[in-house]
Amino acid sequence: MILVVAEQREGKLNRASWEAIAAAQHAGGPVKIAVLGSAVDAVASELAAAEAAEVIVVDAPALEQYTSDGHVMTLAALIAEEQPSQVFLPHTYQTRDFAPALAARLQRALITDVTALKAPRGAMVFVRPVFQGKMSAEVTAEGPSPHFVTCQIGAFRADAAKRGSAPASVRKAAIDVDASKIRQKPEAPFKEAKQAVDLSQAERIVAVGRGIKAQEHLEVAEQLAQALGAEIAASRPICDAGWLPMDRQIGSSGQTVAPKLYLALGISGAIQHLVGMKGARTIVAINKDPEAPIFEIADYGIEGDLFEVVPALIAELKK
Repeated sequence: MILVVAEQREGKLNRASWEAIAAAQHAGGPVKIAVLGSAVDAVASELAAAEAAEVIVVDAPALEQYTSDGHVMTLAALIAEEQPSQVFLPHTYQTRDFAPALAARLQRALITDVTALKAPRGAMVFVRPVFQGKMSAEVTAEGPSPHFVTCQIGAFRADAAKRGSAPASVRKAAIDVDASKIRQKPEAPFKEAKQAVDLSQAERIVAVGRGIKAQEHLEVAEQLAQALGAEIAASRPICDAGWLPMDRQIGSSGQTVAPKLYLALGISGAIQHLVGMKGARTIVAINKDPEAPIFEIADYGIEGDLFEVVPALIAELKK
């Protein structure tokens, strides 16, 4: 059995949780989903739509605000009860905070940032990027179960998670969460920058690269984003130049995204950028260089000047 630990904040489910569920279902075997917090019945009901054996809720006042201590203590107790073979989690900032401590407490293997699963001879093989995404390594977990696996955001599609023909049963676990053992004082969730945007939750993204040429030309990309109801983003050179804030950067040193629609304007497609957006459902690339690597992964490619193509797209969208 695989236990998926879903992530929620203030009663709102992180979409990356569905990606972890999709990965667990792809691995095969029964799947259970756990969610921690206080008054999370609505989140549990949302998760019950998944094809799963059951949804397990750990509801306690001490878990209302996230702490690493609270999660490690609670999940260690839950895992001891459920005895899963593997524990899947989304590779979020929150998971990166507590998962290493949890794996260390239980003395179990932790494989992070997984992008694909293979089972060539029965044993599960996990694929994860190395050297900033330039290469991929195939690794297996050693030692006793459960093994902990974090799934890279965008590597598994949330809409690929199987839904059940009927809602899964929801059960509240009888786990006593001792608030006196939580040493940490909860603080505001981590953000990369002031007023940072979480692009991993965006369904549509318009991203710009060097082809935009100058900061004043960003307006045309912003107009397209507005017409599409999309978020604006960029490759690293744009953010390094200060034309857009760093929280808008996509790539190996920025955010990883998997929107339904990704429009790349003047982006050549360096590997450092591709690893951050290749999970998009539909990729549209506009570039005047026919040899640009971005065209190799694009679903639709437009070879042309973005300053001619984009205004035409905006005009059509406004009709």
